[in-house]
Amino acid sequence: MNTATLPATMAAVVLTGYGGFEKLEYRTDVPTPHPGHGEVLIRVRATGVNNTDINTRTAWYSKAVRGPTNEGGAIAIAGAENSYASWTGEPFRFPRIQGADCYGDIVGVGSDVDGRRIGERVLVRTMLRAPVDFRPFECWTFGSECDGGFAQYAVAPSRDVYSVASDLSDEELGVIPCTYGTAEGMLLRANIGPNDRILIAGASGGVGSAAIQLAKLRGAEVIAVASSSKISAVARLGADFVIDRRNNLVNELGAGSLTAIVDLVAGNAWPDYLSLLKRGGRYVTAGAIAGPIVEMDVRSLYLKDLTLFGCTFQEDLVFENIGRYLAEGRLKPIVAKVFPLKDIVQAQKMFIEKDFIGKIGLIPPRS
Repeated sequence: MNTATLPATMAAVVLTGYGGFEKLEYRTDVPTPHPGHGEVLIRVRATGVNNTDINTRTAWYSKAVRGPTNEGGAIAIAGAENSYASWTGEPFRFPRIQGADCYGDIVGVGSDVDGRRIGERVLVRTMLRAPVDFRPFECWTFGSECDGGFAQYAVAPSRDVYSVASDLSDEELGVIPCTYGTAEGMLLRANIGPNDRILIAGASGGVGSAAIQLAKLRGAEVIAVASSSKISAVARLGADFVIDRRNNLVNELGAGSLTAIVDLVAGNAWPDYLSLLKRGGRYVTAGAIAGPIVEMDVRSLYLKDLTLFGCTFQEDLVFENIGRYLAEGRLKPIVAKVFPLKDIVQAQKMFIEKDFIGKIGLIPPRS
């Protein structure tokens, strides 16, 4: 498609400020973006709901917040919006089109981008590296530091946009980038392999369910933690054993029984994690949905020679691996429900309730 033939305006969800659902405005008069130098224009086929989108809207990333992510899912967390409440610690810029996930096809290119990219089916890497010149441990989040996928069209740096070869549906591909990128990044950072016996906390969510699949591809033994109503479904994802999250993990598994823990939850269960790890064990996290403030006995950390990994930045290998797994037909996202983009509030309400397995998808109007 020649960008000159694009509609002048498009449908998009615009975040107008910190707050509740009233801050999400579905509009059909948003100017269609145009790709700049080194950028491509993508017709968005599908996107998904992620914690990071809700956390940004409610100002949960503020250091003033000490509670779980669902405390402010419907409203802004009191006082948090008065501090730097973006995940980078910098002031957030409104209005913003959020959407950390984006699958679609390239319909236009900016200067210094090969025109042969037009027509490619693509995924946008959520943690963008091109805007920060590929410096290590720096990145932008798609839909946070720049506009994202909650729209009919989106622009992204060409070097952060990956061609995809897959028989998966639009809805399935649309929920891949954020969750599978996060999960793959965690497993790579902690060097998970066939000799590992790992615990995945928050296993029924998007990142947790992705981590199960990706860890099994590496040959690891996977123990998952989920609510009692989700145990059977999580087991079908490939976990070797699933534990009810209400149970005492140390009693169930034994102290020193794990080589690694993949955590998205934190909260009150966190003190048991160091007990569960063997000497030389690894703990890796990319979330704290049950609360970011935890208690740690530092003696356990140094006396057991443990390693703690925090994961936001992702090396290029993360998305290279995801593309390869998709081409080989080795990934199958779980899509619990799909909403039209205009129903984003209903989609986020369902997400906050956490009464589902996998991901929730969003479909923009077809153009």
